Amino acid sequence: MTDPTTLSSAVSPEVKRLNLFERYLTLWVALCMVGGIAIGKLLPQATTFLRSLEFASGSQINGPIAVLIWLMIIPMMMKIDFASLRGVTRRPKGIVVTLFVNWLVKPFGMFVLGWLFFQILFLPIIGEELARQYTAGVIILAAAPCTAMVFVWSYLTDGDPAYTLVQVALNDLLMLVLFAPIVGLLVGVAGLAVPFNVILLSVAVFIVVPLVIGTLTRMLLVRAKGAAWFEAQFLPQFQPLAVLALLVTLVLIFAFQADNILQHPLHVILIAIPILIQVYFNSSLVYGLMWWLGVPHSIAAPGALIGASNFFELAVATAIALYGPDSGAALATVVGVLVEVPVMLSVCSVCNRTRNWFPSPAVGSG
Repeated sequence: MTDPTTLSSAVSPEVKRLNLFERYLTLWVALCMVGGIAIGKLLPQATTFLRSLEFASGSQINGPIAVLIWLMIIPMMMKIDFASLRGVTRRPKGIVVTLFVNWLVKPFGMFVLGWLFFQILFLPIIGEELARQYTAGVIILAAAPCTAMVFVWSYLTDGDPAYTLVQVALNDLLMLVLFAPIVGLLVGVAGLAVPFNVILLSVAVFIVVPLVIGTLTRMLLVRAKGAAWFEAQFLPQFQPLAVLALLVTLVLIFAFQADNILQHPLHVILIAIPILIQVYFNSSLVYGLMWWLGVPHSIAAPGALIGASNFFELAVATAIALYGPDSGAALATVVGVLVEVPVMLSVCSVCNRTRNWFPSPAVGSG
């Protein structure tokens, strides 16, 4: 959720730092959890009413959460300049590795981890129905590659901002065609019924609509006011709104999940285990492949972080649309938000400490 225009100037050797919100995101999420659970228990009628509001009759998409997620995602989409895709063929190695891990290793690997942990190892603790729900949730989480937060991780590792932008743009385009069939296939195999029309509606509501609005807004305003004004003056105005929308969304989700969490507090820890394994495995795989192929560190580090993190806004929205805001699948995607920042900061630290393993940009090619 950091403005990528600030990244291009990040060439000085000073220590990179997150802003206040990003640095303590896990704390804010924890506070939202406490507040949401309190609302869910103290105001059950209001919670039930909010849960019943659908985006459209029979859509299974919660209306208030849909609006809040638009407020988060549309500003992200406005940051993406798809004209940058023209330069992809000049340095293809990093793109190929990132896409390979994001769309083949990541979702299918998480399917294996979800099946192993929830439907075998943890089955006696959580039971069959929650096992299927949690498996579906982590699959949905893994099938949504990260977008906005990638710019933050790239900044912290001195990543190439233009190349990071290309990776994000490609992932957004591929999500239009790959997210729904991958989720439908893997969640179906995991043992849950998948209303494919709901997945397609989720893609339309949470990817297509924000992408069209963001792209048109960017195109029209850049044409009218110029890119410098758009990046420096217009986009930053959405930062507080996007942050507030994220926090309110989390409060609502935890309010809807209040009974589920209070009845199964241990489950939050159990859900985090396969997510953590996936993050560290995928980031190591991307980083190692980039090193083997001689890709510069400024491309390898952001690539590793893209391969490990997730577009949790889309994942949460899809899980809610498919199985409801108080479902185990929705809880599993929310746990992904809880572990995201501290884990990704640890990956950033490793990437920064191993910078000397990689060739300089002048020597390597990505």
